Amino acid sequence: MLNWDDPIAAFSQKTANVAQPEPHHYDAVKTETPAVKPQHIVQETKAVVKKQDNTASLRPINPEDKRVITGETDVNQLAPFKYPWAWDYFLNANKNHWTPLDISMAQDVNDYNRKLTVEEKHVYENVLAYLTTSDVLAMRNIGLAVMEKMRAPELQIYQARQVYEEALHTWTYQHCIESIGLNQSEIYNRYRVVPQIHAKINMANARIASILRADIDLNNKDEQQNFVQSYAFFAGVFEGCWFYNGFTPIFALQRRGLMKGTAEQLQYIMRDEVLHASFGIRVVNQICKEENLVLDPKAMREMWDEAEAVEIDYANYILKDQILGYSAEEHMEQFRFIANRRARKLHIKEPFPGAENILPWLDEQANMRKEKNFFETRVTEYQTGGALKWD
Repeated sequence: MLNWDDPIAAFSQKTANVAQPEPHHYDAVKTETPAVKPQHIVQETKAVVKKQDNTASLRPINPEDKRVITGETDVNQLAPFKYPWAWDYFLNANKNHWTPLDISMAQDVNDYNRKLTVEEKHVYENVLAYLTTSDVLAMRNIGLAVMEKMRAPELQIYQARQVYEEALHTWTYQHCIESIGLNQSEIYNRYRVVPQIHAKINMANARIASILRADIDLNNKDEQQNFVQSYAFFAGVFEGCWFYNGFTPIFALQRRGLMKGTAEQLQYIMRDEVLHASFGIRVVNQICKEENLVLDPKAMREMWDEAEAVEIDYANYILKDQILGYSAEEHMEQFRFIANRRARKLHIKEPFPGAENILPWLDEQANMRKEKNFFETRVTEYQTGGALKWD
């Protein structure tokens, strides 16, 4: 069992030294070039060569000199590790490799057209409408706002995998939309025209906009504080609560034997998001430790209150007419319970004391192990690692 406190604690595989293959020698492409190089190119080339000649005097990398955001070590040199746990996240993430094409959507097409009620279709469509935009936002945030600011390559490498996974998730939602035959323009534009969906996206954009700047000076304490606050929102709320809890309406349909293909794909996504949230929270805690920072209690309280408010509106919209086995009230109680869990990992006060885990089956969705023959052509085992233990 993998533990939520450290989802990859049980992952102890040693990385073997792999010999690098000989570089491939491609045939030269014949092109016409000037007989004499321009003088400025000659000077630049000489400068580069001179700089390379001086590299022999550089001292070796000491991993203790690495820092998450203020390190001065060479970001191109992977090892020795300062954060071996980050490398383990990367290795473990690759165990959950999959694509949406591996999962049949045939039953979902029949369910949507013949079995879902009007209310259930409303839930299904709007959950997809929210998720499609959210994962693009997540991909851009990690790729543009976070990854480039990491000063240790073992951190960047997992986040590069995370960027890929967010793109994969977006492909998955698109695959569901195409398979069902939904109007793509209408679904994708809901985040712009449905206030309850737009409010969540707008809050996320506002919370991370300030760290999208490439010119942030992370040696400045105020900028450091702003960065960890924004990253805490992204890992703790956006991915840790909104994504994690956001799949639940579809899982509620799955529990009744409906839309099982979509739900199975969301299970794979959920495993990814669990690691994303856990990694982000661990990075926030590491930055706070290295830079002697403390998450501002007042700012955190405001963050949780705002996140709860927009989630209430969202839940009341997608579940304005209760569906069998799931309600807006249950959605919100589970949101508050998960929020408390994330807050504990961030070492801050629980925002919603007394919230109960009224949907214990939700955690089971991330504990799946699949050994099945999807199309009677091959046997595939997904997630070769252990299951997750949450508390």
